[in-house]
Amino acid sequence: MYISFSNKPKPEDEAGPLLDEATEAPGQPTSSRPARGVRTVSSTVVTFGIVSMLTDISSESVTAILPLYITGVLGLSTVAFGFIDGIYQGVSAITRIAAGYTSDRLDQPKWVAFVGYALAAVARLGLLFASGFAAITAVISADRIGKGIRTAPRDAVITAASRPDNLGTSFGVHRTLDNVGAAIGPLLAFVILLLIPDGYSTIFVASLGFAVVGVAILGLFVPNVRPRRDRQAETSTASTEVDSQSAPAPAPAPRPRFDWKIVTAGPMRRVLAAAGILGLLTIGDGFIYLVLQSRSDFAALWFPLMYVGTNVAFLAFAIPLGKLADRVGRARVFVFGHFALLAAYVIAALPIADIAATLLCLVFLGAFYASTDGVLAALAAQLTTPDTHGTGIAAAQTVVAVTRFLSAAGFGLLWYGVGSENAMWIVSGLLAVAIPLVALLLRPYLSARGQGASS
Repeated sequence: MYISFSNKPKPEDEAGPLLDEATEAPGQPTSSRPARGVRTVSSTVVTFGIVSMLTDISSESVTAILPLYITGVLGLSTVAFGFIDGIYQGVSAITRIAAGYTSDRLDQPKWVAFVGYALAAVARLGLLFASGFAAITAVISADRIGKGIRTAPRDAVITAASRPDNLGTSFGVHRTLDNVGAAIGPLLAFVILLLIPDGYSTIFVASLGFAVVGVAILGLFVPNVRPRRDRQAETSTASTEVDSQSAPAPAPAPRPRFDWKIVTAGPMRRVLAAAGILGLLTIGDGFIYLVLQSRSDFAALWFPLMYVGTNVAFLAFAIPLGKLADRVGRARVFVFGHFALLAAYVIAALPIADIAATLLCLVFLGAFYASTDGVLAALAAQLTTPDTHGTGIAAAQTVVAVTRFLSAAGFGLLWYGVGSENAMWIVSGLLAVAIPLVALLLRPYLSARGQGASS
């Protein structure tokens, strides 16, 4: 894929028309043919991808050692880890919808995202001093609240800077850069532990440094995309060009009334239900890695490399699956991507202490995330209006965050009660039943023709 960069969508050229997402309402077909040949991705998407890459180096270097740090260094139980992992997955739900709504109303998604990135960077300081259950929970909560604030506004900026017909690809490019960082972070943790066996504090310091650099790049180099203002300016310019000889320039359009029904009714209601059902059956990666480690009995030193493997697979699949979602339907890729998660569960549950099986499990995990993370955001964006993109994306992400919190906490108890392998088989069976049920729920949107459905 060839990528050229621009801060704003360009006029039509030999690559095809480049349309602004803000000009297309859900359910309305684009007025021009899809772009062919060179695929153009906005430089805003790429710059935000670099910010996310640095932030993920920061966060994933910590995530990669968190299960061992909590259960080994701090000496907490798997039940405590399940609760903390649930916090890691779900506490961001507290702020997601509020942040998305705020970015829509203020028409300032960049600066709302900036607050979230800055809060997460500040939380990194706390890792240097947290030494007990309450302290580590507080630090993780602050970090995840920052993630909740930044995620939907960030995706709203990506949506506003992308063509509607190329939205999945844009999210794929962003998630690819994001996961370069997600692969480097655990590798960094591995190298530090290789050189300094007890170097957890060193990892926390490095994490803080990368977070600060990411925040600085966001503030200085990501343009302040304002979807509503830009759309009104384009409309005003077009009207002036048509009427300049016969009528005065039109008055600025009033700020539209926010329509919550776009988010809570129609197709979004089905998407939120589907995301919730599947989220309840998505346990944290840390549990899968702990199962694989206990089965293979490899040294704790190598534990961070499991995160590297998953994120390298994510990196390889993100753009191809984003393009596939644009072509065959985002809901289809989102739903059936969960078969990859099911495959990862089954491999983890099987009593096979083989490195090939472990690597295959990590590949399936990466494919699952590549087919669901950015694809769900693109699906929510296509089913909402430009004025509600941030809130719609946040609503979907909030449902995922809440249900994964419940899933992680519940799986920690299930592990404690029936053992790791039995717990994996139980969740695998439930997921095998849930996938076809969710496919029926989203049946109207499982084809490319259903891409623009809005009712």
